[in-house]
Amino acid sequence: MMRRSIPAWVSAGLLATGGWATAGVSAEDTAFFESKVRPLLSKHCGECHSAKAEKVKGGLLLDSREGWMAGGDSGEVIVPGRPAESLLLRTVLHTDPDLQMPPKYKLAEGEIEVLETWIAMGAPDPRSGTGVAKVSPVDQAKARSHWAYQPMARPEVPKVADASWPRSETDHFILRRIEDAGLRPVGDADRSSLLRRVFLDLTGLPPTLEEIRSFLAHPGSDEEALAQTVDRLLASPAFGERWGRHWLDVARYADSVGKTRNVPFPFAWRYRNHVIDAFNAGQPYDRFLMEQIAGDLLPAENRQSGLVATGLLALGSMDLNERDSDQFLLDRIDDQLDTLGRSTMALTLGCARCHDHKFDPITQAEYYALAGIFASTRTLSGQTYRKGGSKEYTQVRLLASLDGSKPQGKSGPEEIESRIRELREEAGRGETTEQRRRALREEANQLRQQLAGMESDRAEKKSKKQRSDGQIDLKAPLAMAVCEGEVCDLELRVRGEPDIKGAVVPRGFPGILSGPGTPEIPAEGSGRLELARWLTSPDHPLTARVMVNRVWSHLFGRGLVETVDNFGLSGAEPTHPELLDHLASGFVAEGWSVKKLVRSLVMSRTYRLGIDYPAANVAKDEANRWWWRANLRRLEAEAIRDSLLASSGLLEPDRPEGAPFDRFIGSDVGKVAKRGGGMSSDLILRPERSVYLPVFRSRLPGMFTVFDFAEPDQVNGQRDVTTVPTQALFFLNNPLVLQCAESCARQLLAPEDASLAGRIESAYLRILGRVPGPAESGSAEAFVRESEAPPEKAWAALVQALYASAEFRYVR
Repeated sequence: MMRRSIPAWVSAGLLATGGWATAGVSAEDTAFFESKVRPLLSKHCGECHSAKAEKVKGGLLLDSREGWMAGGDSGEVIVPGRPAESLLLRTVLHTDPDLQMPPKYKLAEGEIEVLETWIAMGAPDPRSGTGVAKVSPVDQAKARSHWAYQPMARPEVPKVADASWPRSETDHFILRRIEDAGLRPVGDADRSSLLRRVFLDLTGLPPTLEEIRSFLAHPGSDEEALAQTVDRLLASPAFGERWGRHWLDVARYADSVGKTRNVPFPFAWRYRNHVIDAFNAGQPYDRFLMEQIAGDLLPAENRQSGLVATGLLALGSMDLNERDSDQFLLDRIDDQLDTLGRSTMALTLGCARCHDHKFDPITQAEYYALAGIFASTRTLSGQTYRKGGSKEYTQVRLLASLDGSKPQGKSGPEEIESRIRELREEAGRGETTEQRRRALREEANQLRQQLAGMESDRAEKKSKKQRSDGQIDLKAPLAMAVCEGEVCDLELRVRGEPDIKGAVVPRGFPGILSGPGTPEIPAEGSGRLELARWLTSPDHPLTARVMVNRVWSHLFGRGLVETVDNFGLSGAEPTHPELLDHLASGFVAEGWSVKKLVRSLVMSRTYRLGIDYPAANVAKDEANRWWWRANLRRLEAEAIRDSLLASSGLLEPDRPEGAPFDRFIGSDVGKVAKRGGGMSSDLILRPERSVYLPVFRSRLPGMFTVFDFAEPDQVNGQRDVTTVPTQALFFLNNPLVLQCAESCARQLLAPEDASLAGRIESAYLRILGRVPGPAESGSAEAFVRESEAPPEKAWAALVQALYASAEFRYVR
């Protein structure tokens, strides 16, 4: 609380002016400012907080009205009419030892009173100026020395002392580092461990009894047996379900919007299925990314597939209670930019929304250059903000239509799209005048609006009419997607505030990642197509490296760059930079094939290593930085659940049709369950694979949260791994575990001619993927024989004990 009382005439003035008298300053207020305030600010603050300062301190300018309105690094400094809430006054009072301005002395009592009175008056300020503190320009040349911004190289495969050990070029890079560190790799994993490892890594499912016995009995070498198995797993639908889920983590996939009004996404499942199918089909990663960003703008080989792929940009977690349209738009764009940056380039672009990036060479202007691309894009998520207090959050007209029928006449969507392409081509010709370009741009924008309206009308006709309870036809040909919007460039927002606008920033790409081949953004298009082409250029220094590092992380438990979502200056450096470039450049040369990359890595000697801990190696490299052994890796929640279902015979491997919930009511997820919306807490008891269960933000199944499921409102390239008591309790008393244990026990008892030892071996093979040792067999036999429970209960207890073992939930 301030220690002085504000003069009555000041309070009266505030009531009359509303407390914000910076525009149209009266003559009396001007006189007060010019005679008392301006000299004070100039004398005591100008050296560090003016445009003439050698270096502006704290990002704050006090030599113009716009300057103090913009604030500084610590945020807002003056709250007109409220001295007690103004940071400027607190700093000059010197009551806080960490907030004292000027830093070397305190203002006189009269000077402090002048500032307090001025702020109480509403901070009338007749000055004008740019007001935005100039941040020292980023040294682009110096920034390019950071490893991630350098062009990819194709390093020579290094020579190694033990030439007999490597099985691939990858092994040469790994072994060279091991040898340089004075270490030796451990021996290879046994066949049982290797088979379970490759099954879980490639499909997220354990091998069956028949698959284990066939692999163990394979007459060829481990290499031959593994190659046949890997090729079969890569061709199975389970591969896309496993590796598609990895991408869904990165895409912050969810079946509801989250935040203040957690409304379900009735058609997000189409995007999920598209991702799974793309990984199963072996779609090249560059084409995959092109479709994720601009699938609606690519040649119409499969228009529906390309449109659904753009759902990546529509899945954001938004505040539907937001009433400010600008705030809602900028928040959505920020979600799209942050997702794009971290998922494809491992760059935290969102950190440049309010100011230049603190670590990486991304300016705030470059953030808004990219943001303009998404401001020129129409997001069809099916939802919008709460304008006018409306409670109609989900609307069919705000979704993309997948109707494949061909409209007749020149007014049809295909004819309009063709005309838009013609306009873009003409606008891009060198001989086209600027006046003609403006006319072409205006016509193209009008056509886009016409096309959007037509697709909305078709979507309305194809879907069932919304009933009074807000139900939507979940089988309607609709999808979450994006399309071209009204083309515009955004004004830079000072401190990220929607209502404090700076200069208009032309759409473009960050300078640190631009070069001679960077595409020009046409005036008549959003720039998404050019953005997609730029990202997937073979010369882009980040895209291939980031994807290769993600794949390595999933297979080996840690990335070559440990911070898989951050390749910037604040992230980790690669442990094996030459190997990273070797793999990334090879990835591009091999047609961006994820399946080929995965195959090459799992066929390496490095992947096949065992988990032994020789003391000599541990003493030099306890963290296994050089990969002289395999890392123990805890299974994700989905792999644990799917392994339970598969080992018990309860898994339904086929993909369920349609949405992951029975019906849709356009309100909060928490309220849907109470109305019988098919969203009960027993989701994990369903028989389908976990990737097909609904993912409701803020309402994940308990098992998912216990086992560190990816937060579905942000990019997750690598999940957290925790060890908490509730994980043990899950295996002790969760209904799913009990149900699976009982089912597995029934299957073990089904063959009437099986021996006790045979049943115990089958239990170990089903659950742990290996035969038991003599001591384990003896303990299990004693447990079953001495149990006083009925046979089925005794065997269920034995099975549950195996489920509860650490070996079950870890890949070794």
